[in-house]
Amino acid sequence: MNWPTREEFTEVRRLLPVIAAVLFVGALALPMWVINVHAAQYPDQVLRVHLYAYPHLTGDYAEMATLNHYVGFYYPDPVYWTPNYEVHPRAVDVPEWSVGPLAFVGVGLLSLFVALAPTTEKLKRGLKWQLAGTVTVFGVMIADIQYRLYQTGHSLDPGAPVMGVDPFTPPLWGTYEVANLTTYSRLGPGAYLSIVAVGLLVVAFRFRNTDVRVHRLPDRFRDRLGRFRRKSGRRRRGGTDENRGGTDETPEAEASAGRARRR
Repeated sequence: MNWPTREEFTEVRRLLPVIAAVLFVGALALPMWVINVHAAQYPDQVLRVHLYAYPHLTGDYAEMATLNHYVGFYYPDPVYWTPNYEVHPRAVDVPEWSVGPLAFVGVGLLSLFVALAPTTEKLKRGLKWQLAGTVTVFGVMIADIQYRLYQTGHSLDPGAPVMGVDPFTPPLWGTYEVANLTTYSRLGPGAYLSIVAVGLLVVAFRFRNTDVRVHRLPDRFRDRLGRFRRKSGRRRRGGTDENRGGTDETPEAEASAGRARRR
């Protein structure tokens, strides 16, 4: 098998997938989702909970569990993984949370495998399928998370101390109010790291047909930006000249029109 040379690994289409692989795996060490909660029971404090790609919470998750208990909303049960919080008997089962790390490690290993492609043609095909597969994996994950949030918010415990709370769907990003709780959901550093990794795969795919080196990328982007600005400038000038042509005639055109009228 012909392994890529060290020089070839300075190419955008090989080096960026390697960096993306490191970021995908590194994202597992950081929170994917951050929830800030304003509660009347804690007037001088904003409760903050960090959720990871695997069944693990940090921050004020114990205090949040107590508040959620009043409205019958419970942390999910990962089924195959023992989390660092107490699972309520009425919690919604979310077994896919237990295999979350496999998705990140999987796309990371696939990125590394593509970067090691022995030929240019295999590399280009690998970049195409790698990007498509990664987008599909994370798209399914996002859809699944939002569905589980809907399911959890619509499976409130009827025996909860606070009665009459309407079912709700917590958003992945946004603000919502339940009883006397105001919650702000935001992406965590791990999610942003994953977005950067996907962005690197997009750039690698964009440069799949060229052997441009990473250190030449800034020059390429400046050249493309300059061409875009020049093209936009020509379009604006062309539109202005066309408008002028419809209202103002040159002296030669006016003279020609006069001679035609005299004939």
